[in-house]
Amino acid sequence: MTSRHLSSPISAPSRRTVVKAAAATAVAAPVLGAATTARAADGPAFLHGVASGDPLPDGILLWTRVTPTPDAVPGSGRGADTAVRWEVAEDKEFARVVARGTTVARAASDHTVKADVRGLSPATAYWFRFSAGDGTETLSPTGRTRTAPAARAATPGVRFGVVSCANWESGFFSPYRHLAARADLDAVLHLGDYIYEYASGTFPDAKYVVRPHEPKHEILTLADYRTRHGNYKTDPDLQALHAAHPVIAIWDDHEVANDTWSGGAENHTPDTEGSWADRVAGAKQAYFEWMPVRASTEGTVYRRLRFGNLADLHLLDLRTFRSQQSTIGNGSVDDPDRTITGRAQLDWLKSGLAGSDATWKLVGTSVMISPVAFGSVPAHLLEPLAELLGLPKEGLAVSVDQWDGYTDDRKELIAHLRDRSITNTVFLTGDIHMAWANDVPVKAATYPLSASAATEFVVTSVTSDNLDDVLHVAPQTLSVVAATAVKAANRHVKWVDMDSHGYGVLDVTAERSQMDYYTVSDKRKRDATSTWTRSYRTLSGTQKVERVDRPVR
Repeated sequence: MTSRHLSSPISAPSRRTVVKAAAATAVAAPVLGAATTARAADGPAFLHGVASGDPLPDGILLWTRVTPTPDAVPGSGRGADTAVRWEVAEDKEFARVVARGTTVARAASDHTVKADVRGLSPATAYWFRFSAGDGTETLSPTGRTRTAPAARAATPGVRFGVVSCANWESGFFSPYRHLAARADLDAVLHLGDYIYEYASGTFPDAKYVVRPHEPKHEILTLADYRTRHGNYKTDPDLQALHAAHPVIAIWDDHEVANDTWSGGAENHTPDTEGSWADRVAGAKQAYFEWMPVRASTEGTVYRRLRFGNLADLHLLDLRTFRSQQSTIGNGSVDDPDRTITGRAQLDWLKSGLAGSDATWKLVGTSVMISPVAFGSVPAHLLEPLAELLGLPKEGLAVSVDQWDGYTDDRKELIAHLRDRSITNTVFLTGDIHMAWANDVPVKAATYPLSASAATEFVVTSVTSDNLDDVLHVAPQTLSVVAATAVKAANRHVKWVDMDSHGYGVLDVTAERSQMDYYTVSDKRKRDATSTWTRSYRTLSGTQKVERVDRPVR
């Protein structure tokens, strides 16, 4: 890629674990209005939209995919390499272009391109676009993005959309459309399961499929993963989200296979599905090709972003390094040799939390860190029997795919927060297809007599099936009883919604971090409406969540 920062204006030329165990108008309209894609009859096209991600104070990562000829569909390997030009401007008419450059959409990278643009101003909105073609130029849709505040600048507030778990077959992506329509977001945080790997009719069953996957078989190869990513990015609501806001993404398991761990997955059988290493390599290559994400060390997604003096955002990879999942009721979850983070990543996180001078330490984690346990008696009474019975010390975990299956890492991290007097740590979580608001206790068995070390906000799924979907009952039929049981056995859980689909909006100020939870009317309808449901906040210095009676907006 070549680029040039311009000093003067130039005229413009994307869970099942606990579910199974429990069984913008203001922004998007102008963006999409400007996003009419000119296309020569036999020239290149921009069929998968544009995107930006990983905002820095002086830069942003831009993304698109060029279809050089009609037969060069994702995963096909067809089509010639194509020169691509990009521009960044202060206005949507591109009268004040501040940076431009060139790159190449190569068949070797599935004709995807990224431009890591630097030299921009902090906390500033920009417009961007791509172009390709010789003679008759084809313009991409136009996107809007925003840089982060300067690293130590006084920052009154920052606001994120928060999403996870978008299963194409389970419904339409209306939560993305509603977030795209907001003009007040600094970025959208995607906490994993941007795509799903299943064969069509697997999850959900065929009779409940809203729209079929492409390819229809379970994805296993690099070409398969490219095709699935490409199909997702034909969705108009997903395209609108990426065109309206920078997206900060981490992966969970379904970007590869269900219940992924470092050496395999629940949804992978080497004898019939080939080498696990080859599958992971293909899945990760396609992910980095198709997502506006900067690869971190060792080709993973753990990394750190800064938002002024207000927040450090620590993003985790909880699949690449983890030990194989245990089984429910197995005391091996407490084995200190088992890990969910890996040693290097846990040390990196602890160092980053201890060294942060930001008011808030936000941690993007794909699976829930708060313990959720059951027994024939409440968890706090079960504990004395745990060692004798060979059970986890904090009770029978509902999902050992979460931090509950790797209690030593959690214990070490929480002890670090307490020993180093690290305050205002907020975990932001997806995966579980339910919405939760939790305190993260130092010792769950004696909470609330023991302290809370952090708080956690969990967002529900965009579309992926939750309790009422899996059991095919009317919402609220069983969820009220189930939620009551969860909270009775886990007193640090302040709220759980097991039925809804939607998204969150996290608003952070010096005084508090507040999560507003929104639900959509019907995931099976493309025009689903959105309604505010609940809000919880944690006040600075408290390490506890409390309910508030209205959203920030």
